Amino acid sequence: MTSTTSEAFRAADLGTLVVLAWSGEAPDGGDMPYLLAYSLGDAEGGPRATSAAVTQLLEMNGLTIGTVIDGATRPSLPVTLLVEAGQAVVRLPQLVAQADAPPEWLDAVARRGHAYLVFTTRAWPEGRPGVTVDPAALAAFAGADETLMTAAHVMLPARSLR
Repeated sequence: MTSTTSEAFRAADLGTLVVLAWSGEAPDGGDMPYLLAYSLGDAEGGPRATSAAVTQLLEMNGLTIGTVIDGATRPSLPVTLLVEAGQAVVRLPQLVAQADAPPEWLDAVARRGHAYLVFTTRAWPEGRPGVTVDPAALAAFAGADETLMTAAHVMLPARSLR
């Protein structure tokens, strides 16, 4: 007889989870507000363990790696974005992560009504919170095939308290 057990999700296995907000040119020529969520890979077990934990988190919330989901067409999606007081707050049932949002990001999200979330399973130890991220390093990490191919992609409607 074969028995299978599903491992219980432990938020601590994510390590330090970071969310960065920035805006950049989209294919339609306008600014797109982007959010990048990743782990530093600093949980017990290192980057491999954090990658597995992020994968589990994404799957638990109906997000699939390599697929773009339009959150506006999935009202039951348990991932939400709140934009308030200069912050982008991404909420899942298991966690809440927030990022300072630069003025150009806030303008872009106000115009579009959504942000493009890239939630990658790839760890990025260099992207530590509280440290200024070099735009070239961010572009290299966020635009790398290894990052994009190991990520869930969500067009996330922006909500506010107003």
